[in-house]
Amino acid sequence: MSQTLNNLEALAADIKRWGVELGFGQIGITDTDLSAAEPRHRQWIENGFHGAMDYMAKHGDKRTRPAELVPGTVRIISARMDYLPPDSRASDEVMHEGSLAFISRYALGRDYHKVLRNRLQKLSEKIASQIGEFGYRVFTDSAPVLEVELAEKAGLGWRGKHTLLLSRTAGSWFFLGEIYTDLPLPVDAPLSNHCGKCNACIDACPTGAIVAPYQVDARRCISYLTIELKDSIPEPLRPMIGNRVYGCDDCQLTCPWNRFAQMTQQPDFQVRHGLDQASLVSLFAWDEVTFKDKMAGSAIYRIGHEQWLRNIAVGLGNAPYSPEVYAALLQRKNDPSALVREHVSWALQQHAASHQ
Repeated sequence: MSQTLNNLEALAADIKRWGVELGFGQIGITDTDLSAAEPRHRQWIENGFHGAMDYMAKHGDKRTRPAELVPGTVRIISARMDYLPPDSRASDEVMHEGSLAFISRYALGRDYHKVLRNRLQKLSEKIASQIGEFGYRVFTDSAPVLEVELAEKAGLGWRGKHTLLLSRTAGSWFFLGEIYTDLPLPVDAPLSNHCGKCNACIDACPTGAIVAPYQVDARRCISYLTIELKDSIPEPLRPMIGNRVYGCDDCQLTCPWNRFAQMTQQPDFQVRHGLDQASLVSLFAWDEVTFKDKMAGSAIYRIGHEQWLRNIAVGLGNAPYSPEVYAALLQRKNDPSALVREHVSWALQQHAASHQ
């Protein structure tokens, strides 16, 4: 495909405009050179910080070499989309009311994988309608892609000390997605880091998972423990989880840059089923059919009913004692799942003294 420099610059400007029209907060463009990130990523894997997330290691260097993942790729179009729902109950209120279940704000609405993939596909089709067929592939947290590194290179923000992308105008409450393409578009300049001496996110992490600035040991991260980990949650970490039953937002909630976060304009990310302030007892009562019905189209659906109950059992173990909490746990004392029974037994032990 022959494109003059002027044509490519105009196309890049159009892509950014079309992206905003499709609901993205910002679009940036970068090349495929992740050589600076490769040794850091390898070291993270060698440290075992990926825990049981074998997929982080099994693709070798494809994660840091985009052209090996998608041959012919010369540019990545990086996009962000705000997800913070405007009408959700304040996170700190929910976390300080131990009888409620805290669910990470990104998971309160529709599954972001589907939403972003659909919009990125539409953006790709819009490009094709203007210039003809071109090579591309769309990604949204679904393949060996270093999303934050690419977004940082594309000028969408900088990597914060909690390892999430930060923007001076949008904080960190947004999703990222990419289009790998063979179009030799002009690239955007990266931004400088503006974390300075601030360590708020490091200090706020309930489990000490941010082991150093810009380094997270996933094995201690509550998002990992409640979502990625399929086995038993290590017992010493359970009390630190509190009522966080799906994900954890503490490092974002304390970040000063989130004063500038933008509320989502996407109906798909509005709160569903009252999940912004649901009680632990009510969610623990869901059978598998109810879970699948309520969580259809949600990112939470992916963890399954058994893991959902495991997480809530921990939340109930950390909740203030009440007859309702104790009764809910007793009802699942003999649950068919050994995983659920183990965590229910632990939760009952936490309340044993109060019950006597």
